[in-house]
Amino acid sequence: MRWVGFIRARMKGAGSIRARLMLGATVVLVAFVAGAGWAVQRAHADSVRTARFAQLQSTVYLLLAGAELDEHGALVMPPSFPEPRLSLPGSGLYANVVNLARGEAWQSPSAVGIAAPFMRSVAVGEWRFDTVSAGGRAYLAVGYGVNWAGRAQPAPLVLSVVEDKAEFDREVSVFERTLWAWLGGAAALLLLSQTLLLEWGLAPLRRVAREIGNIEHGAQQSVEGRYPAEITALTDNLNTLIAQERTRQTRYREALSFLAHSLKTPLAVLRTGLAEPAALPAVVTEQVARMDGIVAHQLARAAAGGSSRFAPYLLLAQVASRVRDSLVKVYADKGLVFTLDVPDDLAWRIDEGDAFEMLGNLMDNAAKWARHRVAVSARREGRRLHLRVDDDGPGFGDTQSILQLHVRGDEKVTGHGVGLAVVNDLVASHDGELTLSRSDLGGARVDIVLQAA
Repeated sequence: MRWVGFIRARMKGAGSIRARLMLGATVVLVAFVAGAGWAVQRAHADSVRTARFAQLQSTVYLLLAGAELDEHGALVMPPSFPEPRLSLPGSGLYANVVNLARGEAWQSPSAVGIAAPFMRSVAVGEWRFDTVSAGGRAYLAVGYGVNWAGRAQPAPLVLSVVEDKAEFDREVSVFERTLWAWLGGAAALLLLSQTLLLEWGLAPLRRVAREIGNIEHGAQQSVEGRYPAEITALTDNLNTLIAQERTRQTRYREALSFLAHSLKTPLAVLRTGLAEPAALPAVVTEQVARMDGIVAHQLARAAAGGSSRFAPYLLLAQVASRVRDSLVKVYADKGLVFTLDVPDDLAWRIDEGDAFEMLGNLMDNAAKWARHRVAVSARREGRRLHLRVDDDGPGFGDTQSILQLHVRGDEKVTGHGVGLAVVNDLVASHDGELTLSRSDLGGARVDIVLQAA
């Protein structure tokens, strides 16, 4: 089927859903992992820095505990401290105490030969934490100012401790390598898991695509597999389209076959009439009218849209009003009164052409036979639509044969006798039911019941 191939082409043209999902999931995952890794890395670096400053602050307290001023106000420091790195030259931890009153300074033995960037100007009672550079190296530095009360008089002291930042950088670097190695492995595992989940989740769509291909090549008649609820609606609608397409093709084939068969007899009569020139005009007129009726009926039958869940909702009151306005002009000489009992908001899913064909034929047939009145009503009950057309004419004599092609209640009435037969075929194509009976107005009544698609 050409439209099945069109659907497949559109599916391919829309791009790969799998590729889109994989790309989107990868971008989101990479962004999340990068953001989370950066946040954890920053938090760890800040935590380590805070811990290092806390250790340096503890070293300052050690200096405070060991510092003394003699009777002359000179600074006196102990020869050693509980922190062994202060006594080890080049250990990376360096201390300095400045007596601002006497302009003297003390450095820890570890600072021998090291131009460490000590803090020498800190307000009394103030703590300073900073990262400083000197000699091409970076240091973590802590400074504290205190007004020291000695034996003679108080003296302002500035205590400063610095630590080579290389150790801090190594610790942070080791953590970062470990962090990104684990995050990279986790990301790879998640991507693999997503790929497997996508393959599993999209498997039904691949099966549907294969089935559509089989339908296109005639290997199967419909989508037969069982699918998840999200796809079932698609497959059900697709099967409905396939069924409607086949029904329409069957109707066209039947119409052509019927035409070929039905036109044989009139043509044979015409050929026979050629042998009797005197009777030829009457024969031609009769047989041409007969063929015209056959063609009209079969074309209307073939063109019927039939029941469709994809047709738009149509307001039936507008259709009935337009048909009534046309018939008032056609039968102006009869002075008919048309009564419409169709709610303005009554909508039904039906092709507009089918609706006009159905109501037009019924109301036209009623107007032909009516003496004074034609009544049209419509109502909906659940999933059913009830249509009724009444007239005050003579009514139906034979409610069975009247539905057959070319059978009319009165040969004197203009028409080909195909109206009710066309309506009957239309109703059947909509899985409905047509009933002929006696109207309360005294004439004919046509009842139609249609089922929702």
